[in-house]
Amino acid sequence: MKSYLIHFIRHGAIDETLAGKYIGVTDVALSEKGKAELRRLDYECRYPGAAAVFTSPLKRCVETCKILYPEQTPLVIEQLSECNFGEWEGKTAEELKGDPNFEKWLAGDNDAKPPRGESNADFIRRICLMFESIVDGLIKTGTTESVIVTHGGVIMTLLAVYGLPQAKPFEWTMDNGCGYSLRVTPMLWQRDKVCEVSGLVPEPKEDD
Repeated sequence: MKSYLIHFIRHGAIDETLAGKYIGVTDVALSEKGKAELRRLDYECRYPGAAAVFTSPLKRCVETCKILYPEQTPLVIEQLSECNFGEWEGKTAEELKGDPNFEKWLAGDNDAKPPRGESNADFIRRICLMFESIVDGLIKTGTTESVIVTHGGVIMTLLAVYGLPQAKPFEWTMDNGCGYSLRVTPMLWQRDKVCEVSGLVPEPKEDD
């Protein structure tokens, strides 16, 4: 039976001065270091080929696509954006320490949300609806291999919801420019809405 490969890739690194800050919908570009690291990975490792490339609209993802897939025009999908951290954007966990709403949100309370931001429940609903739409579209069109360039939070959450083996979001962490490959079997997908996490992206190049 035909199966479908979907490769998740986390965008390259953003400016190191933003390290430790909550950067969701803030539209920052890749750092020069981040661009160089992506080019290094692309040279030393093997990124998957794909008939279709999907991306978050944020600069750091679009720029990652241009470096890794320069010959392809990615399909920009608004719903692949990172969580909207509202008034917490640009702040560190240390700065938000003691805020009871932040503590609830951090603990995974689905109803807790940043002021003017997005709750955990709203974030999960948004990205899950989009992912299911993408998978159904790939199956309908017979597109057997695709790439999704998006954010760490998006990837970890989707793998926790749909991935086999089952694991918590924090168990699906990845470095910038890296990610996971999923194998979607139509029968299993239609019955249980799950898919197998089948490998890591990028793969090491085989020695000549």
